Amino acid sequence: MAEDQSGERSGWWRVFHDKFVVEERYMEPEDRRRLYRTGAILMVVGAALFTFILISVLTHTGISVVDEPIRSGLVALRGEPATTIMIILAIVFGPIGLPIIILVVTVAWGLLAKHAWRPMVLAGAMLTGVILAQLIGHAVERHRPPVDLMLFGADATFSFPSGHVLGACDFLLVTTFLVFSRRRNPRAAVVGFTVAGIGIVFAALSRLYLGYHWTTDALASLSISFVILGAVMLLDTWRTVRIEGEPVTGKLSKEESAAE
Repeated sequence: MAEDQSGERSGWWRVFHDKFVVEERYMEPEDRRRLYRTGAILMVVGAALFTFILISVLTHTGISVVDEPIRSGLVALRGEPATTIMIILAIVFGPIGLPIIILVVTVAWGLLAKHAWRPMVLAGAMLTGVILAQLIGHAVERHRPPVDLMLFGADATFSFPSGHVLGACDFLLVTTFLVFSRRRNPRAAVVGFTVAGIGIVFAALSRLYLGYHWTTDALASLSISFVILGAVMLLDTWRTVRIEGEPVTGKLSKEESAAE
């Protein structure tokens, strides 16, 4: 009986241990270099784009000149059923709906997958986005569009960047990368990122249509997400990608590499 209990405890401990063994994978040297380049480019482009947008917002010049015309145009287009659809999108990508979706996806992914590395990276990326949105928002202190034009209740918090859009961008882009980076099907990756892009457009459009953000708020969120996605790509590639001749460190990864 004692041996059975000891074996059961050992089995549970092995499952728990294997969850936190980082999955390592072999890749061609040029493919790994391409991932590093892409991650670095995303971070540089995202940072440069954010800097440009921030300067435009602070000086009321540059790309910020499109804010008022786009807001006025969307107000003129309001009507049913568009308003109802936009409210539903705002709820899904909002501070209640999106965290629930993220929690369900992260927990389910962590429980069902052999390794917990990718869901942990996703959770870390989402938390980073939340922290950055709060820090930048309080530093810039940009006011939202007029309250009387908001269609889903008043919101007096700061406008720049859009937390809704940033959360949607981080979740869709990082999840897509973490899923399709393990598949050797470029077409599937293109489809995945295309769907993610469509989701981001709808998330941003809902915030602009409902009167809660300026266009540059949404663009700033996208630029921040590029930086976060690039950082995730660099971290994941550094920790999980090996080329021929380099050892894998996790026992489970060695077993999987041998099986391949």
